[in-house]
Amino acid sequence: MEQLILIIGLLFATVIAVGLGDKLKLPYPVLMLVMAGALTFIPGFPDLRIDPELILPIFLPPLLFATAQKSSWAVFRVRWRTILLMAVALVVVSSAMVAGAAWMLIPSIGIPAAIALGAMCAPPDPVAVESIAGRVHMPRKLITVLQSEGLFNDAAAIVIFQAAVASAMDGEPFGVGVIGKFLLGAALAIVVGMLMGWVTGLITKLITSSVARSAVTLVVPFAAYILAEEVHASGVIAVVVTALEIRRHARAEDATERITRAAFWDVVELLVTGLAFGLVGLEVREVIKAEGSDIWGMLPLAFAISVLVILVRFLWFALLALLSRASDSDTPPTGIKDVVILTWCGMRGLATLALALALPVTMPGGGDFPARHEIIVVACAVLLTTLVLPGLTLPWLMRILKATDDGSDEREAAKVLALRAQEAAIAALRDNDLIRSLPPEKTAVVREKMKRLHAELLDGSLKNEALDERRRRGRELAITVQTIALDAARAEVLSARNEPESDPEVVDRVLRQLDLRTMAMPEN
Repeated sequence: MEQLILIIGLLFATVIAVGLGDKLKLPYPVLMLVMAGALTFIPGFPDLRIDPELILPIFLPPLLFATAQKSSWAVFRVRWRTILLMAVALVVVSSAMVAGAAWMLIPSIGIPAAIALGAMCAPPDPVAVESIAGRVHMPRKLITVLQSEGLFNDAAAIVIFQAAVASAMDGEPFGVGVIGKFLLGAALAIVVGMLMGWVTGLITKLITSSVARSAVTLVVPFAAYILAEEVHASGVIAVVVTALEIRRHARAEDATERITRAAFWDVVELLVTGLAFGLVGLEVREVIKAEGSDIWGMLPLAFAISVLVILVRFLWFALLALLSRASDSDTPPTGIKDVVILTWCGMRGLATLALALALPVTMPGGGDFPARHEIIVVACAVLLTTLVLPGLTLPWLMRILKATDDGSDEREAAKVLALRAQEAAIAALRDNDLIRSLPPEKTAVVREKMKRLHAELLDGSLKNEALDERRRRGRELAITVQTIALDAARAEVLSARNEPESDPEVVDRVLRQLDLRTMAMPEN
């Protein structure tokens, strides 16, 4: 019962952190980290022990699924260079640099454990970045770069971590053979993800309740992860592919389900993040209790690696800026401002927390995992340095660099997409036989509503005009016709999701407005 109370308390603290963040205009991940750190100083606070082997299966599926739902296969096709350079190459370079430093500075850590530490410290958290970027009006191009980085960096870091830990536990050298195992596991994981996406689509067609269909998406990530791990594939990649497949098969008529699912996953992601922060706070307390005054000797090491993580990111983006200039590319980073901002947005978060918690306590022979306490202290120091400091100072930095954006590019993209949706709705009315069965005055009303659709999608208006008694007659037919038109508009927006030049965030915003308009219509 004590552990259950502790879990509920951590979840409640997460909600409080979000509320305080809104009031104080601060990103909630920063407040959650501060609250988690405060747990280490509360005497008599109960312990919560979760088997490290269960950490990744518990935390990773919802984390990866929630992130992948914000993307699409089209994004991978268009941004593959950015994803390869930042979500894969930068993670590998960061892991290698941190591993090298740790191997030289921490006695008896061993190469596999050092690589595990590097993988922990490598991936920035897209949730933390987006919670701050929106507040400071960051240029859209830079947000796109950060979103591209966040699509796959967690997966890359987790794969490296799992391979390093397996090498440490088995006593096998961490070498080129890992690459072959990874490629085979990735291929199998793609097959598993495709299969789970197809099965999910089949199940959702058989279920009529929108709530139940949303609940299926909570079960599917865990099923995909476990199934992939059972066949010795990458559970991480399987979850990502499953989410992308579910998104690819989205139907225009599933408006209620999309609204319900979006709200549901926002809550899941929030609570999972809060619980992970709280558990890491408890883990740090255990390290402090075990090490006593020796903990102070770990701080210079932790500080040095934290600085190294930031420096590697800065140098990487500086190199990309030089390459962009040499090739006359307009893809960020293109200058020192972009380099500084993107470096400062390398905030670590839930992936680092989950991997720190997943570190084994003991080896198969009964001995302690190499330098486990040092690894946890360093990971928490990197988290603190890259999350709290940038999170509190990014608004100030944006003002100093005069790099804020007025959002004109994003508004223009939304305008173009809203016009496409309106034209699709009007075309559906023109080509549908049902419209001919309506009296002329009702036809005019529906057509006028669809001609205002573009403006309403942009301003988010959901006002329902008062219906007089005359309009109420024949309402069922009018609603049916509006549904046909809105379904056509949603189909057009969903098709835009697969177009290379489309902005996923703009597409989702316009689609959400269409879904809300459908839900706001009176029932038949």
